[in-house]
Formats: sequence, structure tokens, C-alpha cells
Amino acid sequence: MKLTVLGCWAPYPRVSGACSGYLLQDMGRNLLIDAGNGVLSKMLQHINIEELDGVLLSHLHPDHIMDIYCLRHAIESANREGRINRTVPLYMPTGPTEDFTRIKGFTKAFEVQIIDEIPEPKKITLAGLKINFVAGKHNLPVYSISFEGSKKLVYSGDTAYNEDLIKLTTEADLLLCEASGLDKDTDYLKENHLTARQAGQLAAAAGAKRLMITHFYPEYVLSELQRQAEEGFGQITELAREGATIEI
Repeated sequence: MKLTVLGCWAPYPRVSGACSGYLLQDMGRNLLIDAGNGVLSKMLQHINIEELDGVLLSHLHPDHIMDIYCLRHAIESANREGRINRTVPLYMPTGPTEDFTRIKGFTKAFEVQIIDEIPEPKKITLAGLKINFVAGKHNLPVYSISFEGSKKLVYSGDTAYNEDLIKLTTEADLLLCEASGLDKDTDYLKENHLTARQAGQLAAAAGAKRLMITHFYPEYVLSELQRQAEEGFGQITELAREGATIEI
């Protein structure tokens, strides 16, 4: 199982960077996890549109979805030109209504599945991977997602600290976890996001084998976020780096 960081910034990118987006590859299949600003061009450095097997959007905030509009045109063009003859599965939650309705209407590009409507415990199989969605704590409907294939990856999405994410992360080979702020931001982020230290504490509570933090405010020094995450985790913590591919 391989994970490539396409974008790691929020709520806007650094110069030449991209917001949230990750390419997960396992057993010859390719999944795009989130599609923030600038992600599509980064993805195309690694795979062609024809090789994309599915898309999962953790929630519908702009820094996680803006390139879904570009991706829609790329898939429609590939179909029109005969390079593929299929739609791509797209899993997403509801809300905000305007974005949800617009994306749901891209039926020439996507086979849209609504995560909210999947019966509990919200488990599916996509591209040969066993996938489980667990609701997070945020100001929009959001899901943390686990992927089980040759290894187990858990992606936090945007969420405050919660027990359901700890349970989802149990025995994970890698937790890819948002770390939206420093200790000083705790009150500002509460109920919506994790600080770096909280990300580390959550990984420790779940017994995750590895922790990679992401979703960085672009004005912060990343080594400081890393230090606080490591203090919470009690182990070495990896930083998401755009363009980096890691073996899980």
C-alpha cells in the first residue's frame, strides 16, 4: 500500500502548493482521497485519469473539494474522447446544500454515493479495499475513513477529538491525521479541529503504529507542529510533504 501526499495545506495553500488531497494505491488500484485546490494537477504527475478507480470526499469544505470541479471535466473529456467508457465512483456526505447538489449533478463523470445513506456500520468495498466511514466532529457533516487492504490506513478528515476515531484507528499501520494548530489554538479549534498535540494523543490512545500529520496552516513552522505532535504521541511523527510517496 502506497500513499502520495498531493496537498497538505488548509484553508489555503502555500506558494505552488495544494490543499487537502491524497492518492492511495494498493493492489494496482488508485483512489483519490479529497480534492482540494490544486490537487488534480498534482495527481496527474502520478496517474492518468484513466487509472482512477474512485474518489472519496471526507466533507464539502472548499479546501477539500475545489478540484472536484476540474476532475469532473477531465473525466467527461476522457469519456467523450473514448479514452474511458465509465463513470468514477464518488463517495461524499451531504451539506452544504449548494455544493452537495451541484456535485451530485455531475452524473456524466461520477457515480455518486452518499455516505450519510450507507447503513451503519457504513462499510463498503471499493477498488478491492475494505472501507469504513465514521462520523467526525466538525461544523459540517464529515467522515473519518479507514482503508484496509495489504495494510490499514486511517484518514481523520477534519474533526475534533472523539472516541469513534480512536476506535477506527485501532491497529492502524498509519494514521493520517489533521493537525490544524498549535497548543495556543486549542480554544479556537475546539469542536471542529485537532491541534498537533491532540493528533498525537489520539494516535497514542488508538495504538497506531505510525502517525503522519497534515492539514497545516501555511503560516506555521511545521517543525513546531511536529514537536507538539511527537510529545502527544510519544514517538516519531511524520510530516505530510507534498509529492512524497510512502510505503505503509
